[in-house]
Amino acid sequence: VVIGKAPETPVPATHIRKEPVLTMDGSWKLSFESGLGAPATAVFDHLMSYTESKDPNIRYYAGTVTYRKTFSLKKKQVKGASAWEIDLGDVKNLARVKVNGFDLGVVWKAPFRVEVPAEYLHAGVNDLEVKVINLWPNRIIGDLQPDAPRKWTFTASNWYTADSPLLPSGLLGPVTVSSLHE
Repeated sequence: VVIGKAPETPVPATHIRKEPVLTMDGSWKLSFESGLGAPATAVFDHLMSYTESKDPNIRYYAGTVTYRKTFSLKKKQVKGASAWEIDLGDVKNLARVKVNGFDLGVVWKAPFRVEVPAEYLHAGVNDLEVKVINLWPNRIIGDLQPDAPRKWTFTASNWYTADSPLLPSGLLGPVTVSSLHE
């Protein structure tokens, strides 16, 4: 369906050049929802699935986890950027992204990327917050463990056993920042 007239002069295509700026390696601070069995906070030395944690309260966790990390940009990295892109890599299962307090929305499918207006990032220290929500099966499987101190879930139907494989959960990364130039 065509509505209206076609433009008389073609509209030039905008070519965006993307330059990788940094990969967020190293540790991340995690905050867990209270009342769901996990500790209030934890530090992961690197991004990994909760299911790899030695702490069963984290390994079987289901709910929202807030990841926090600071990163620095140099003046020369900021200069000329018309916008930014934060690529979360792999996420299990959805994430809300904030940078320097600005809400960038929710990503719920691959590619897990958000575009960041140029003015939201600056030279110096910047703050990244990623709230990740995972699925419920890991908590159900955790409740079925013979040494589980308490049961957190209640369900009418259960398709899992104590031996069911855990589903990868959390911010798996790698998390990268790229500058965008028109």
